[in-house]
Amino acid sequence: MGDQVSLKPPKTRLYFIDMARTIAILLMLEGHFVHDSLALEWVDDSFPAYRTWKFIRGFTSPTFLTVTGLIFTYLLLGNEQLPFWQNMRVRKGFKRVVELLFWGYLLQFYAFHVLQCIAIGILTIILLYGLFRVIKVVPLWIYYFLAGTLLFYSQLFFGSLGNHYWPENAPTFIQNMFHGPHSEFPITPRMGYTMYGAMLGVLLYHYKNYVKSLPVIIGTFAIGLLLFFGIKPFLVWLQSLPNLHAIEFYKMDWLLDKFGMVLVILSLLLGLETYVLNIQKDNLFLKIGQNTLSIFIIHMMLLYGSVIRIGINDFLHEKLGPIEVIPYTLGFWLIFIVFVYYIDVIRAKLKFILWPMKKYSSQLFGIKL
Repeated sequence: MGDQVSLKPPKTRLYFIDMARTIAILLMLEGHFVHDSLALEWVDDSFPAYRTWKFIRGFTSPTFLTVTGLIFTYLLLGNEQLPFWQNMRVRKGFKRVVELLFWGYLLQFYAFHVLQCIAIGILTIILLYGLFRVIKVVPLWIYYFLAGTLLFYSQLFFGSLGNHYWPENAPTFIQNMFHGPHSEFPITPRMGYTMYGAMLGVLLYHYKNYVKSLPVIIGTFAIGLLLFFGIKPFLVWLQSLPNLHAIEFYKMDWLLDKFGMVLVILSLLLGLETYVLNIQKDNLFLKIGQNTLSIFIIHMMLLYGSVIRIGINDFLHEKLGPIEVIPYTLGFWLIFIVFVYYIDVIRAKLKFILWPMKKYSSQLFGIKL
C-alpha cells in the first residue's frame, strides 16, 4: 500500500495498476465491513449471495500483495543504470518498510497483518535485487519466481502445524510472522504473492513496449484461467509421480488459483484501459488507488477503533441483515471517496505537521525532496 505512488514508466503509462489497487481497496473496505457487521445467521455458504461475496473477497488481498510487488519493482528498475544505493527507489523502499512496520504495529501491535507483510515483502524485493546486482547468474525475474514459489511451497509445512506455533520457542511477535497466534498475513506463504508481483514487474519493465498488445492481454488472461481451473489437477498429478507420493502438493492449490484470478483481473483491466476507456490522469477512481495507505489507516481507526479505542464495530458487530448491510456498506465507501476527493486540501491544512515529518524522515535515508 502506498500514497501518491503513481506508476511512471519511461514511455508507457499503465493506469490499469492503479485501477487494480482501487478495486482491491474498495473490496477490502466492504469485505471488512460486511464480515464484521453481518449477523451470524446469514454467514452460511448455503446462501448463494454469501457464497459469491466470499469468493470475491478471497482474491482481494492476493491482488493487493501482487500489485504492490509489481509496482515497486517496476519503479525500482527505472533507475537500474545507477549504483545500488544511488537508486532513490532503493532508499525510498527502505523508508517505506519502516513506515509500514510503524503503522502496522501501531494499529495492531499484537498481530502481523497486511502492512507488515507488505513491508517485509518490499525489503525482500530490495535485498534480492541487490543480490542480483552482484550475482547475475540468472535473470532477475527468476530470483523473484523462485522466492515466491518457495514461499507458497512453505504452506505444505506451515499448513500442517495447526495450533503448534513456529518457531516453537520464539517470542510471539516472531511467531506471528510465520505461524503464530495472531498471524493474519504471515510471510509464509502470503508474501509469495508479493514475490510473484515483483516477477511480473520485471517482465513488465523489460517488455513495456508490448504490454498493451493484444497477444499479451489474451495470453495473460489465458494463463490466469489455466491456473485458476487447472492448478489443482496438475498438483494432484504431480503428487502421483514416483517418489513424490508423500508430498501433498494439492494443499497449495488455493494460493496458485488465487494468483491465477489476479492475472485474469489484471488482463481485463489492461484490456479496458487499452481498448475501451479513455482514462485521464486526474481521475478520482485512480486517485483512490494511489492513496491506499491513508485509506487503510483511517478504516482501521473508524471500523475497529485502532488507536482511538472506539469504532463502528463496537455498535454494529454481527447485527445487520443482508438487506441492511448494503446501504451501510455504501455509506462506509462514501466516507473514503469523499476523503480522497478532499485529500489534497486536507494535506495542505496539515502541512505544518506532515512536511517536517516527511523532511526529517527522508533525510534519515538520504532522500532529496
